[in-house]
Amino acid sequence: MDKGVLATALGSPAPFGQSQFAFMRGNAFEAKVKADGGAELLRLLYERLGGDAPAPAGDVATPDLSAAGPEGRAARTALALREATAAGGWALLDHPMLALEVAGSPAYLEPDAVVVHPDGRWTVVEIKSFPMIDASADASKVGAAARQAAVYVLALERVAAVTEGAEVGHRVLLVCPKDFSNLPTASVVDVRKQRAVTRRQLTRLTRVEDIAAALPEGTTFDPACPPEELDAAVAAVPPAYAPECLAACELAFHCRAKSRAEGAVEALGRGVRGELGGLTTVAGVLAAAAGKEGDPADPTVAALRRAAALRAEALESAAVLRAGAREAVSVAGAGDPEGAAACR
Repeated sequence: MDKGVLATALGSPAPFGQSQFAFMRGNAFEAKVKADGGAELLRLLYERLGGDAPAPAGDVATPDLSAAGPEGRAARTALALREATAAGGWALLDHPMLALEVAGSPAYLEPDAVVVHPDGRWTVVEIKSFPMIDASADASKVGAAARQAAVYVLALERVAAVTEGAEVGHRVLLVCPKDFSNLPTASVVDVRKQRAVTRRQLTRLTRVEDIAAALPEGTTFDPACPPEELDAAVAAVPPAYAPECLAACELAFHCRAKSRAEGAVEALGRGVRGELGGLTTVAGVLAAAAGKEGDPADPTVAALRRAAALRAEALESAAVLRAGAREAVSVAGAGDPEGAAACR
């Protein structure tokens, strides 16, 4: 079931998406980077990750990865990676298809490119249309690209594990426009941390079969169902909403509305949720800060009460200052009515 269709049927369509202009600009930039058999892309990669290997020349392999369906393309990609590694030369795989098991089901991934080095190393290449200004890009966008690339690295490691002489590089090449031009530049991003986090998260995911087994008998996500029935079906799968979901999930607005209605602290961000320990609702947090609930020995409760006391003290001081200012103006006005009127 497409989540966008489901969100629309629930009355919470996601009013966002990449503009057609941005989509066309991104495609045009990627085509520029990969023009002439990827000569510019390989030049950038060799400058930053070439090592002791000879520079790529006109004999760079660009295997055909076309096949029927995602399964066929994934199998063809795996074969091309093995053949390129055995050949011991440079190879550029344009939009390969990779497979990764997610909660017991295969997920198919398509990185922008993967380069095979003569020494058997495989490097993921991510091409983005956001600029690098003075050799640095927006940190949040670079972080998102690193997390995305880390998933590709994990998928490649599955193929490398059964390929003699292969090794997946933990440093990926991020290619972006330079400054305010359309000329490509590149930066190396180490994704070991993101890879470890993603691997840990994947091991904690509940299998789809287990989720389905826990659903009430007759549960359906058919968008043609009445809204009340569809809402109940979606509610049967507990969401894990966080503000970051807004950038990636079509159901995020529906889950956000539910999270806010329940007063869940997750709506304020995963970082806030982690800081609040066992306090799971906004009402509970406010009650703990006011001294109405919570164990005073709990460090979180103690910190909240201290913060509330400091806030009350600051507000009281501000009120005293405002009262003093009003009194000063009143006294000045009594002594010099014309001056007070001018001040007003």
